[in-house]
Amino acid sequence: MKKIRIVGVPEHFNLPWHMAIEEGAFKERGIDLQWTDVPEGTGRMCQMLQDGETDLAIILTEGVVKSISEGNPTKIVQEYISSPLLWGIHVGTESDFKAISELKSATAAISRFGSGSHLMAFVNAQKEDWETNNLTFKVINNLNGAVEALTKGSADYFMWEHFTTKPLVDNGTFRRLGDCPTPWPCFVVAATDEFLENDTQILRHILEVINVYTSEFKRIPGIDRTLANRYGQQLEDIQKWLSITKWSQKQIIHQDVENVINTLFNLKLINNPIKVSEILASL
Repeated sequence: MKKIRIVGVPEHFNLPWHMAIEEGAFKERGIDLQWTDVPEGTGRMCQMLQDGETDLAIILTEGVVKSISEGNPTKIVQEYISSPLLWGIHVGTESDFKAISELKSATAAISRFGSGSHLMAFVNAQKEDWETNNLTFKVINNLNGAVEALTKGSADYFMWEHFTTKPLVDNGTFRRLGDCPTPWPCFVVAATDEFLENDTQILRHILEVINVYTSEFKRIPGIDRTLANRYGQQLEDIQKWLSITKWSQKQIIHQDVENVINTLFNLKLINNPIKVSEILASL
């Protein structure tokens, strides 16, 4: 049995992985796939890939592209979610901010630098036609840190996946001022160069298994209720999320990666526009 380490956020997007692990689908192929939740998100997962603490990550596209461009010995091996991620823009319930336009000079809470919450603050600023050089940030590590920061006023707004934060909007912890979708497919499967070099055939098996699960995921009877119960969501929210979310079973296309690279470069978040061939692995 070959032990393989994989990390991802503890969110509803990754239920197909948990189902496949719990049902023994990887063990049938001689793979002991060990999943670790990383609530800190993409910035932390990039560090884990770089430090050899994991073999695989289900990770935000923009975050891993930035990290690879900075020397992380990692490649994207497949697109995982082909639809955009809907980033909710949140303030504390007692905040004086009433509109996204008012956040121009405000401090954004981010899980860490290089994370999705950090990079998407720039994308949102560009969308709002703000001067991105003036953005300010406070590192809060995870969702609980954001709750504390926005409640105490040490940060002004926080961008996180719309449906993950919906319960906090419903209970009055956050107010959502709007959403900012990613201009590209949101999640990819990334692997370290070492894993790719040594275990390509095992990786093919892993992708074959998860692709069966994701291709059938939406057709599973009662999957909306399973998701709602498992992740503490309202059934109607999960049903809406399912209707706009698309899983992928193929590699991300070059044009989408080029869009990420060009956007990050234009926002001065990477120094040099890396070649797409340096980011994508060919299996």
